[in-house]
Amino acid sequence: MKPAFRLRGHPLLYAICLHLAIGASLWGYNIGILSSVLVHPGFSKTLRDPPPSIRGIITGVYYVGTLLSYLFLAHPLADWLGRKRAAAIGTVVMVIGMWCMAAARGLLPLVIGRLACGLGVGIISTTVPLYQSEISPAKERGKFVTMNHVGFIAGMAVGLWVGYGMSFWKTTSGDFWGWRFSIFLQIIPATIFLLGLPFLPETPRWLVQQGRKDEAKAILYTLRPSSLATQELDLISTSTTRLPPTFSSFKRLTLSLFRDPALFARLWRAFLLQFMAQMCGAAAMKYYLPSLLQNLGLSVQSSLMAGAIEMTLKIGMTVVEMWIIDRLGRRLCLVLGSVIMGVAMLINGALPLLYPNNMNKSADIICIMFIFIYAMGYSLGLGPAAWVYSSEIFPTSVRARGLNLAASGGALGSIIVSQIWPLGNAAFGSGIYFFFMVVNFACAPTIWFLYPETKGRELEDMDALFGKTDTQRELALGINTDEQVSASPRASGEEQDRLLAD
Repeated sequence: MKPAFRLRGHPLLYAICLHLAIGASLWGYNIGILSSVLVHPGFSKTLRDPPPSIRGIITGVYYVGTLLSYLFLAHPLADWLGRKRAAAIGTVVMVIGMWCMAAARGLLPLVIGRLACGLGVGIISTTVPLYQSEISPAKERGKFVTMNHVGFIAGMAVGLWVGYGMSFWKTTSGDFWGWRFSIFLQIIPATIFLLGLPFLPETPRWLVQQGRKDEAKAILYTLRPSSLATQELDLISTSTTRLPPTFSSFKRLTLSLFRDPALFARLWRAFLLQFMAQMCGAAAMKYYLPSLLQNLGLSVQSSLMAGAIEMTLKIGMTVVEMWIIDRLGRRLCLVLGSVIMGVAMLINGALPLLYPNNMNKSADIICIMFIFIYAMGYSLGLGPAAWVYSSEIFPTSVRARGLNLAASGGALGSIIVSQIWPLGNAAFGSGIYFFFMVVNFACAPTIWFLYPETKGRELEDMDALFGKTDTQRELALGINTDEQVSASPRASGEEQDRLLAD
């Protein structure tokens, strides 16, 4: 069986990952547009000028949706239906949520829409890097998975620019339709992404796990030179066990992440990394950036424009990250990014205390500059590298559920930060930055001393870093034995021994 692709090798890899980046842009746009919606006058009128606590709920319920998706939806869909079908389902769910938000005339439908968007994005945000990780060659995996973050940042930038454009629509109809129309525009990239998914191949690793080795071979031979494709297929085949999509296998694989020491060593690191990626303050910067810039003396329109410029510059920094993450390694990028973000938080906490009430314009300008520098640090480190690291350290049989359980750490961090930031900013002003400064400075040594470097390693070669596990084979033997013995309840002890040996 030969897949009908005109492109081969690296051009095909780039084409696949660029299309997947459109899926990541849905996630980014969904976040970027809300930051402008929160300061839109029509939105405030619709919700009767909501207090910080209500704004925190609107922001946080999205991450409740992503958390539920990570825990219960995303990995069963990715394992049972395949990576690209799961991405399609997530996109449809997100579009339903978008419609609910755009049509909302009160708090309840808006919250329901945000929750649905979170459920859909939870599937997309893990399936896309999972797919990219599984089709990429080991020496360039960081680059191709980072394209996920390029799409995410590009989506956020477009969302902010759309929000800035809507701020000029000052008529009565603009008050009512402006923020709704900006939410509805997500239908364009969502449609493009959905229409392109049927033309993408499934990942060879998922196909081997489903027993479809010939299809996996054909796809690998379109992505790699023949000699490398044969070698990689052999490595995948020897390390991947075909498991039936039953509740028994689902339960055993999930529990293995906690019971198997080698798998748990990966899970807690990935979970903590995703948690740190949001507790560093990134979630707050994404949603409250226009409000933060207003506190530094900018008007609503100017703050929206500055936020859009900042996010556009981050695209460039993330492209730089694409080309250095496989050279410098994941760990060094993560540490450097955390230090940069910590310094930026220190400056933004200290200067407004030294020069309160915007009494010193130079201090305000410096703070704005360091908000941009913070964004650069995030794009260098935790933003893309957390997803690269989390998507590459788990074995194939538990990669989807491992990545999703890890991503739930990011959802928890986002829920916490989305509540801390507006309330802390109202109570302590710029002092809230010091909390996130401490978090960022603590991230650097934690990552340096606890996280092994993974650059250049095959996905099937992570046992050397985290410990060898026989969980896949043990689970397969247990599942097969259970099924065969239950089918022959009168099997003798000798026959049961033979089944176990097989």
